[in-house]
Amino acid sequence: MTSPLLNKTLLGKKAWITGASSGIGEATARRLAAAGMNLVLSARRVDRLEALATELKATGVEVVLEPVDVSDRAAMAAVGERLAAQGGVDLLVNNAGTMPISPILSGRVDEWEQMIDVNIKGVLYAIHAVYSGMVERKQGHIVNISSVAARITFQSAGVYAGTKHAVRAISDTLRKEAIRYGVRVTDIQPGSVATELPDSIKHDKIRNAVKDNLYADPSLLLQPEDIAEAIFYAVSQPAHVDVSELLIRPQSMED
Repeated sequence: MTSPLLNKTLLGKKAWITGASSGIGEATARRLAAAGMNLVLSARRVDRLEALATELKATGVEVVLEPVDVSDRAAMAAVGERLAAQGGVDLLVNNAGTMPISPILSGRVDEWEQMIDVNIKGVLYAIHAVYSGMVERKQGHIVNISSVAARITFQSAGVYAGTKHAVRAISDTLRKEAIRYGVRVTDIQPGSVATELPDSIKHDKIRNAVKDNLYADPSLLLQPEDIAEAIFYAVSQPAHVDVSELLIRPQSMED
């Protein structure tokens, strides 16, 4: 019997997901595999990718692993070349990100650069790796995961919010450029999600405050599966439907 989760729009197509070893990326891989998509999974933690690949292959989809640091320009270009040689991808889910937030006065410049390298440059490197192929084929979909911080700012999150504002601007500009080529672009803007992202905060006081307050009760947060479902909604629409942005907040929180 055919699974009711299989989707005719996505069945047999190929998606490349960055940051696929946990959280939103991992949940999205499961959701798209359930819809019948073949997958290319990228992250730095190879052991987690291998475990996820074993799980998903058992469902009947093809899974290729491309372990990579998205901030490595040459490595990302090499992934793009390999994907092009295999016929390209139909969907990019640009999910990899980091959030070592801190007050500007703390001057943690290395962490600022890390956020810029991963959250902005990594997004651009992934787009560059697949976009020209999508244009040539006159079809494709790019989903960028930004944040509610793409719209509002928070104390101690100035650089992080800046990177997410940049992703939103890049997404909207790319959408306007891509329309003529039949390529769609979606910017997903989650609020607080129960993921490992707070673990990337190196400033002890800020990390403890985030975990003790914002993340104190995970049941009040969005779950990775909630965002995966939103991504599925956006990418499973008919070709004439363009879901440009989705802002998703926990119901219990103002921001």
